Amino acid sequence: MSSAIDQAALSQLFLSARTHNAWQDRPVPDELLAQVVDLMKLGPTSANCEPARIVFVKSPEAKARLRPFLSAGNLDKTMAAPVCAIIGYDLEFYEKLPRLFPHTDAKSWFTGKPEHVVETAFRNGSLQGAYLILAARALGLDCGPMSGFDQAGVTAEFFAGTPVKANFLCNLGYGDASVLKPRLPRLAFDEVAKVL
Repeated sequence: MSSAIDQAALSQLFLSARTHNAWQDRPVPDELLAQVVDLMKLGPTSANCEPARIVFVKSPEAKARLRPFLSAGNLDKTMAAPVCAIIGYDLEFYEKLPRLFPHTDAKSWFTGKPEHVVETAFRNGSLQGAYLILAARALGLDCGPMSGFDQAGVTAEFFAGTPVKANFLCNLGYGDASVLKPRLPRLAFDEVAKVL
């Protein structure tokens, strides 16, 4: 049986973790990004479909390609971040189901059903994006997830010729905690949940 993780782990993942907008000048090694993905992919997705596709924008050349698609409020912080992850979702994820979910013909659940494909890919790709945030935090990185970008433009620039669509962006690195503002309020339990 599983037991609760300790207070230090809870703090790193949730209680003290914050969305960062300013970054220390510290590089993020490619090996660490690989570890983030290796953890991310262990999170559950329906029928183990794993539709998330990630592009880690890291080099000056790649950042220059991303720059025109960022909203004004996200431009400077993204250019300053060591890495910006583009989290996308693959609309042909079901082609890999014979390998990922081999005990039944799950591919047939999606073939010729475009609405079901989009719904499943977007939902599970978003879940995997959240797992990426938790994996990055667990490995000592800070995160700055965001919308505020030209989704069609990013899709065309970074996923051209593929069935992958951009979902959201997440800056990664070592945050500058000295500029954090106080944590914003959160809704109370009875505003967001009920037990029946």
